Amino acid sequence: MNAMSRVGSAPVIPDNAPFTAPQRAWLNGFLAGLYANAAPATALAPPAPAEEFPWHDPAIELDERLALAEGRPPARRLMAAMAQLDCGQCGYLCQTYAEALAEGREASAGLCVPGGKPTQRALKALLAEAPKPVAAAPVVMAPVVAHAREARFLSAARLTGAGSAKDVRHVVLDLAGTGLSYEPGDSLGVTARQDPALVAATLTALGASGEEIVPTAAGPLPLREALSAHLDIARPLDRTLDLLAGAAHDPAEAAALRRLSDGEDGAEPADPDLLDLLEAFPSARPLLADLCASLPALKPRLYSIASSPLADPGRVHLCIGVVSAIRRGRLRGGVASCHLAQRSAPGDLVPASVTTSHFRLPADPAVPVIMIGPGTGIAPFRAFLQHRAAIGAKGPAWLFFGDQRSTTDFLFGEELVAWQRTGTLTRLSLAWSRDCSSKIYVQHRMAEDAPDLWRWLQDGAHVYVCGDASRMAKDVDAALRQIAIGQGGMDADAARNWIVGLARQNRYQRDVY
Repeated sequence: MNAMSRVGSAPVIPDNAPFTAPQRAWLNGFLAGLYANAAPATALAPPAPAEEFPWHDPAIELDERLALAEGRPPARRLMAAMAQLDCGQCGYLCQTYAEALAEGREASAGLCVPGGKPTQRALKALLAEAPKPVAAAPVVMAPVVAHAREARFLSAARLTGAGSAKDVRHVVLDLAGTGLSYEPGDSLGVTARQDPALVAATLTALGASGEEIVPTAAGPLPLREALSAHLDIARPLDRTLDLLAGAAHDPAEAAALRRLSDGEDGAEPADPDLLDLLEAFPSARPLLADLCASLPALKPRLYSIASSPLADPGRVHLCIGVVSAIRRGRLRGGVASCHLAQRSAPGDLVPASVTTSHFRLPADPAVPVIMIGPGTGIAPFRAFLQHRAAIGAKGPAWLFFGDQRSTTDFLFGEELVAWQRTGTLTRLSLAWSRDCSSKIYVQHRMAEDAPDLWRWLQDGAHVYVCGDASRMAKDVDAALRQIAIGQGGMDADAARNWIVGLARQNRYQRDVY
């Protein structure tokens, strides 16, 4: 067989080897990644391969995910219906939520927030055709967050400029005395209190004083405190809708509630909170204890950490987009984002916990990294760059960032430009969707720089993507496949396998939501 040449420490398949051009490209990329993180020659034999979940990819459409799981056990088919983000908003991971449904330990098919109605309908259809568990355990409310500590709120400075369509905040919390520690790539879970005005309006709609004692995972509490700090009244579950439907004295209201529970298209009110339901269906008033038992626990909101502990010891930074919109004549705000941006004062205590992530820089700082993070997706990459600057990393680093306007939405712009000037950041590719007549996004910049991106990938670069899963992450994934096709000479199937190969080598990591 032909001898392999080497570039750096990685072998390269020669042009006269008995492989096609696409096969050589794939093998060279594989070898580059393998040798960039090579284990010692005396390493133990690799463990048995883990079960593969080919549908566990948020860029794959629901129908295709379900097809990939066809013939698998019920729990795996249920898993394929999830949004595949492992975001934790349901209180599980995609796999464990599916297993809980299949085993009867969880009754609600509406917990997958990013999956929305399509996931809810698919789960209910799969559950209807699956055999019922022999002895289902009773459903219990999710416990409060384990190991939460009270961090001290310091600031929430606005990052977006005057005239921006967005309100993005640079939030800083003091971790002194909490015992919490983190690494770049981790997430911070913030448990925030509900808007007091929303709680008051909900109590009025219930005809309650707020002093009634109701059950929660933390034990019996006054209703006002339960709705403020323990129960999620922004996201009622299908079991809450079923409870309200059963309690409704008006048959038309009961039927409308069941349509909502089934996730029917056009059912109103769309995406309701508890107050919406109480106002729209005044005949539906179950016992307060039953209502509270049906509501999900108020879970931490997870935010990608935007700092390195080496750059600011004892503190953690976040980059948070404030969620705020008018729906049905009422201002709706994100529970955690509005709590931090609008209702917190310096010195306030905020329950917080650290979630360890798979999102990690290469162990060798010389390995090239490609970071793609528009909007608040910049958060973990600010942490990466702070960390690389602190350790003096000299390996190539390329950031793709984008937002609406360069003048108002260049988040951490001064820092990014400074890192480029000092060499911490080798390349900075910017995409502004509202600065010209045609909308430019990060995937367009990737296409423009396809030859250089391909060279970086052949040199063993690790690719990181952070941000919106439903659009941006899919577009970036498609752009990478097109680069493999155009620059590597692959067909569509080979490009897909190449992407899968990158992921298996931990060279393609996504933190999407």
